[in-house]
Amino acid sequence: MERETTNPAWLCPILDDVNIDRRNALTALSVAGVIWGLGVPLTKVAMGWLDPAWLAVARFGLAAPVLALVARGRLRPALSVDVAAWGALGFGGVILLQNLGIERTSVSHAALIVGAVPALVALVAAATGRAAAGPLAWVGFATALAGVGLVAGAGGDASAEGDLLALAASALCALYIVAQTRLLRGRDAVAVTAVQMGASALAVLPLALLGGAPDIAAPAPDALAATLALVTVGSTLPFALYAYGQARVPAEVAGAFVNLEPLVGAALGAIAFHEAFGGTQAVGALAILAGILLSLERPGQRPALLRLGARG
Repeated sequence: MERETTNPAWLCPILDDVNIDRRNALTALSVAGVIWGLGVPLTKVAMGWLDPAWLAVARFGLAAPVLALVARGRLRPALSVDVAAWGALGFGGVILLQNLGIERTSVSHAALIVGAVPALVALVAAATGRAAAGPLAWVGFATALAGVGLVAGAGGDASAEGDLLALAASALCALYIVAQTRLLRGRDAVAVTAVQMGASALAVLPLALLGGAPDIAAPAPDALAATLALVTVGSTLPFALYAYGQARVPAEVAGAFVNLEPLVGAALGAIAFHEAFGGTQAVGALAILAGILLSLERPGQRPALLRLGARG
């Protein structure tokens, strides 16, 4: 007969706080992933006005002061060389490469390649000795990646060059997610995000200037609206929410929620750019969601998917 264990009364409030904190983190990661899903189609439209480099500078150069104002009084610990350097790579480098890729390939293909990030995060974490994923989590990574292929694998004009640029962005993003877990310790998530956005804008600015000044006269209304959406809702909110969640869960768990981006992005690609989204893609969407739940498994625990099933 299995012996039932109970926690001391004094420990219960602490465990409740930990569970609430984890739920809040997972909610923040979910919202960030969904909003990022808007980013690929919005970027495609915005680049009808600004080129990839200037769009990255505009996104982060305008969003950074807003977040710095929100985090005023908590910025000092975030003002460090390593935080700024990883911001230049993880924000500036990733978004610049992603923009270049989106410019050359379809929305669906760009979304598909973003879906490789969680598996790459798990591999980087394993290679650096920071792995926390169990066997079922690895099954989750594979399931979600297969689902991404079903969702985003059809339709759209694509190119090998654009796909490779998007893959390079995904690889750099995986390195950033693993490194960011350490950088967020003892620092305010919004303050770190503000510093990293500012650093990324400064890092990409010289490349933007090499391509010449942006044409700011009379942008098309849809391109202007897409740019403003990327700067506001598409940058200030999801990056701060993701940093908040990432500070409270292992890197592999945070990486799993990146798969919401290709799910939403491919769906919007089908609506806005008339790319295919049928029964196969619907099955893929379910696989992505199942993969995310399996990815939440930690050694010694049942995955979220099985825990939800046990409650029914």
